[in-house]
Amino acid sequence: MKIVIAGARAIGTYLAKLLSRNNEDIILIDDDEDSLDSISTDLDVLTLHANPGSIKALRQAGVQNCDLFIAVTLDQHINLESCAIAKSLGAKRTVAKVEDYEFADPENAEMLQSIGVDSTIYPELLGAKDIVNGLKMSWVRLRWDVHNGALVMLGIKLRETAQILNQPLKDICGPEDPYLIVAIKRGNETIIPKGNDQLQVNDLAYFMTKRNNIPLIRKLVGKEGYADVKNVMVMGGGKTAVRTASTMPDYMKMKIIEIDPARCERLNELLLDADRALVINGDGRDVSLLVEEGIKNTQAFVAVTGNAETNILACLTAKRMGVRKTVAMVENIDYVDMAESLDIGTIINKKAIAASHIYEMLMDADVSNVRFLMSANADVAEFVAQPGSKVTRKKVFELGIPYGMTIGGLVRNGEGILVRGGTQIQAGDNVVVFCHNADMKRIEKFFL
Repeated sequence: MKIVIAGARAIGTYLAKLLSRNNEDIILIDDDEDSLDSISTDLDVLTLHANPGSIKALRQAGVQNCDLFIAVTLDQHINLESCAIAKSLGAKRTVAKVEDYEFADPENAEMLQSIGVDSTIYPELLGAKDIVNGLKMSWVRLRWDVHNGALVMLGIKLRETAQILNQPLKDICGPEDPYLIVAIKRGNETIIPKGNDQLQVNDLAYFMTKRNNIPLIRKLVGKEGYADVKNVMVMGGGKTAVRTASTMPDYMKMKIIEIDPARCERLNELLLDADRALVINGDGRDVSLLVEEGIKNTQAFVAVTGNAETNILACLTAKRMGVRKTVAMVENIDYVDMAESLDIGTIINKKAIAASHIYEMLMDADVSNVRFLMSANADVAEFVAQPGSKVTRKKVFELGIPYGMTIGGLVRNGEGILVRGGTQIQAGDNVVVFCHNADMKRIEKFFL
């Protein structure tokens, strides 16, 4: 597959790294030669130093023969225009990163397609959805719903109160138990567990279960004492905060602390209909301000400023003040491991989320809901098994699944089913695949 990426900054670089694992034919265009030089030394991709909005440059990059054109420059107008040009030149599919919600609104999708923009990615909205999903369950690091919630994957940090520590998984996670543990993150290592593996304190365990079994999981991991989130304090009044306020459930109340007075005025205009969001002009790093605004009675603290260090430190401060659920936006990938080691809570990286959505478009199989889990260095996706595909010919334990791949569950006729070794997958099943250090393109061949 030939892929042309316009923009070698945050999302473009990360996406090129993600795609290079599959040995795709990738060309990266940018007008910043230094960015291209640093990329070409680390990744096996071709680079073109040119203006991504130039017709000549796009022709030189070969968009007329490309399967996918991705525009992720810092300027949404260049992204939209270059997609239109690429489509006109012959690109089979185009996707543009946008900065304004109106371009991501489904009501405008048909109009955008008519000018050559097949899909749009709005990272702030994607990040906000992840934040809100995390706030709905204060005791989990990550929640991932499969097929409208028929199955749920939960990433949970295990503390001393967990009932399932230091026991072989075959004893606590057998055929009759209503959950599976598909992966364990321990320090910097990701483990695809077997029957004799054991859970330890401070492991980040990934559970697959049905929605009605979530209370049982909560009890097993000793998190029943965690209060549900009703009051949320947000530091930073950027677009992610706005989208979070707009998508937050009605039962949650939100305070946004923003240091810029002009931005506060703008927030009040943007959030006029969100009467549950209160805008406060101040410095979210000011402990006395946090106390004054009721952080002692706040169940969740979310830091979404443009500075990763500030967000991490603010979440650490909130934890010291008794807030159990903290969420930090960390845009610098190099800081993600540090944030994990500091145990600050849920980490949001918009470019990784956006790249996952784009990655989904590259798959030949019927696949959706692709997600890259930074903390585990793994992909998780929902595949549909095709009639006659390899995955339907034998029971799971006979399939010869590649090392690093786990099938955690499937959805058949709307019902979630946990997959065991003796499970027989059928055509039409939505199958959840967890993939660590394995080629997703290789895995999809099981489903074609």
